[in-house]
Amino acid sequence: MTKILLLSDTHSHLDDIILKYAVQADQIWHAGDIGDISVTDKLSKLKPIRAVFGNIDNHVIQTEFPINNRFMCEGVDVFITHIGGYPPKYNSRTRPEIQGNPPKLFISGHSHILKVMMDKKLGVLHMNPGACGKHGFHQIRTMLRFQIDGKEIKNLEVIELGKR
Repeated sequence: MTKILLLSDTHSHLDDIILKYAVQADQIWHAGDIGDISVTDKLSKLKPIRAVFGNIDNHVIQTEFPINNRFMCEGVDVFITHIGGYPPKYNSRTRPEIQGNPPKLFISGHSHILKVMMDKKLGVLHMNPGACGKHGFHQIRTMLRFQIDGKEIKNLEVIELGKR
């Protein structure tokens, strides 16, 4: 079983509340708009991190992380990108890959809107953890945590971090 902390849109912000949850995870996944490489540097000292760059991320972050990150976690095929749309409105960059070879879990950020929904047609679970940074239009800072146990995604929990 792997415990995942999923965050996005830190926009250079990292605080003790985020770090408290980070140490409880086995892996940290970041869905882009990191803001400053020091965010992922600090997180990677705590736990293994998988991340993608977002539209505000500079060349340093773009050199460190890809635009898309597709990998297996236990028995779950995971696809993470920053701007990807959501079921069934995937954007033109992600649609061919998702429709042609659907992952079990599709993760994106960017919207600052927490969303978890199933694409019943393709059998894809979509997660957007919202934004845990303080920059943007969102009112409440959010992250997700869940577990991957073999081929199962379970024990999904929304973490509210307070007002931005």
